[in-house]
Amino acid sequence: MEREKLKSRLGFILLSAGCAIGIGNVWRFPYVAGNNGGGIFVLFYIIFLAIMGIPVLCMEFSVGRASRKSAAQSFHKLEKPGQKWHLHGYISIFGNYMLMFYYTTVAGWMLYYFGASLTGAFRGLDPAGVGEAFNGLLASPEKMLFCTLLVVVLGFVICGLGLQNGVERITKWMMMALIVIMVILAGNSILQPGAMEGLRFYLLPDMEQVKNVGLGKIIVQAMNQSFFTLSLGIGSMAIFGSYIDKEKSLLGESITIAALDTFVAITAGLIIFPACFAHGVKPDSGPSLIFVTLPNVFNDMAAGSIWGALFFLFMSFAAFSTVLGVFQNIVAMCQEVWNWNKKQATLRNILIVGLCSIPCVLGFNLWSGFQPLGAGSSVLDLEDFIVSTLLLPGGSFVYLMFCTSRWGWGWDNFYEEVNAGKGLRFPKWLRIYVCRVLPLLMLFLFCHGLYATFVK
Repeated sequence: MEREKLKSRLGFILLSAGCAIGIGNVWRFPYVAGNNGGGIFVLFYIIFLAIMGIPVLCMEFSVGRASRKSAAQSFHKLEKPGQKWHLHGYISIFGNYMLMFYYTTVAGWMLYYFGASLTGAFRGLDPAGVGEAFNGLLASPEKMLFCTLLVVVLGFVICGLGLQNGVERITKWMMMALIVIMVILAGNSILQPGAMEGLRFYLLPDMEQVKNVGLGKIIVQAMNQSFFTLSLGIGSMAIFGSYIDKEKSLLGESITIAALDTFVAITAGLIIFPACFAHGVKPDSGPSLIFVTLPNVFNDMAAGSIWGALFFLFMSFAAFSTVLGVFQNIVAMCQEVWNWNKKQATLRNILIVGLCSIPCVLGFNLWSGFQPLGAGSSVLDLEDFIVSTLLLPGGSFVYLMFCTSRWGWGWDNFYEEVNAGKGLRFPKWLRIYVCRVLPLLMLFLFCHGLYATFVK
């Protein structure tokens, strides 16, 4: 079977960036930045994105392009006889599925809120009423399951149309619309009376915050955010490398994708904080920020239903771009490992992902008594812990060692692949840093994630 290819370089960049741009960095990045020194945090974030995120992204792309396979088979193709690197392929399959078992639920929330904002469902509600609306959604397994299954079916149907005609074409338009909507929303927020206080909170270095939080903690938070924002470690990005030719070197492409991801994360804060401060609403974190705080802000705006609908349309696009990227990876893995054709992979995965998403849905209502990570936690928290704390940093460490160790694919093979084509070349002098220092940073992140979860 001839392997599918992406139609254009723009498709590769937007598809890769779309997979990286997710709900987490849109609702997490602004709040973490605002509460960790503002501009100081942003500066450290960009530094760690450059010295940690981009090198590992180059490695995922290199392994994908050299093997012309998904993560499920790429190590088989590149490892030396008798080696066991291919075992990470099975972990990658598990990781991509596990990510979608809860991510589809959150994407379903975005679709629900887009529809609710469009129809004016929050109009006239006081803050307590808006909070009750979100709690009402969580308490309804029927509504949540419908929205989750809608995301699953739509996503796999688009993948079933093919790489170029389905995933690439839809993602291109969706990502371009996402950027336009973000710019419009940010402009509207910044022009609100009193918005400058929100901009100062978000972007100006706040030495008082640095003193209160501690510079060490801010640096760790920035390191954490810069690494996880690109969704590295389980082959979600490597798959797109397998669909491109060697016309362009991979460092320049990785920088472009990381820059686009960062632009979206920073612009999200330009939407959220000026609007919150302009309307006297204290920004909260996580789901409360998106589903409780912001609907209250939009209620207070002129034409608030329109701005609210646009915001949740943007959030739906951010969520769905990740869903499409990971679904494409899942379909490709199934075709390679089990020799399913496109139709079989599409239909069977609608069933698999649909059924396995049910525990996350029920974790907020019928199974709310199950609190696996302590009081207040849910099935979603457990699944996110497995992916974000264990599989992403652990898998990234595997890619790093595979590309730099003489017991793996090796530095020379990686260096040749990453620099094939025109464009920025991966500096040879970085070898000592990448082979000696970066693995220690990655191990620190992994251990810190476990410590923060279980010790705190």
